[in-house]
Formats: sequence, structure tokens, C-alpha cells
Amino acid sequence: MILVTTGGQTPFDRLVRAVDGWAETHGRSDFFAQIGTGEYEPRAMPWTRFLPADELRRRVADAELVVSHAGMGTIITCLELGVRVLVMPRRASLRETRNEHQLATARYLKQRALVAVADDEESLWRLLDRMDELTRTAPIARSAEGPLVDRLRGFIEGR
Repeated sequence: MILVTTGGQTPFDRLVRAVDGWAETHGRSDFFAQIGTGEYEPRAMPWTRFLPADELRRRVADAELVVSHAGMGTIITCLELGVRVLVMPRRASLRETRNEHQLATARYLKQRALVAVADDEESLWRLLDRMDELTRTAPIARSAEGPLVDRLRGFIEGR
């Protein structure tokens, strides 16, 4: 199953429309979308507006790929579960978000080979065409440990 998620804060019809078009063109029936408050309603894939957090996490765990906005909640969940993630950042220039923080997040994580990034609908389709080649990372820990925790502890304790 391929899970598409837009998060719950703002609509992201551009992502949902692009994935729905790809699924329809390729005759794929193994997609499921969480579309949030968007106006566009997918035709080629089952969808819901929102999922409870536990069900969303279960669907991520069961997915072979998650296609998402570049929201840290979704990305971290995918990385914790070792699920491949393809992000298309929301763009302030398209009035999808308030600033370009998702572009910065996506670029940073792409440089570290943690996510695949689609800059637009065309590149999203190209990446979906070769989704089986996208990198799967080893799961990350659910909590910080080691040097980070030691530094934070030292800061808090005034060392």
C-alpha cells in the first residue's frame, strides 16, 4: 500500500491531485490518501480527511511508501518505522504555507539521503515511476540518546 498524507494543518490539493492523477494513469489501486481540509477529492484512490494518530501510525507502518508534504511529524514517523518517504514540500510562493520552511527541511533531509524530494508535480510523477528504487533507511530511535542527551543535560544542569 502507498499512503498519501497531507498532514492536518492546511490543504495541499496540489499533492493530492498529482498523486491521484498518477494512480489513475497507471491503473494503481493500492493507494490510500489522508487529504485533510483540501477541496480536491481523489477519484482513483480511497481517501479520508483525517485519521486518528494511532491509525495513521499503523498505516505508515504497513506502507511500502509514504508520499507526503515535508512535515516533520510525518517524516519522523516514517524514519522511526523505516518506511520510504517521498516528500513534495508545500510552497509559500504558491500560497500553500506561510514561508519556505518545508523546502529547507526537504533539501536538508535529501542531502542526508533520508527522504526523496519532488520539487513539483512532474518530478513527483518521475519519482513515482521508479518508487521501488527509492532508498529505505534503517529505523531511527524514538528518543534521543548519547551525545545529544549528554549535551542537553549539561546545559540544563549548567555545566
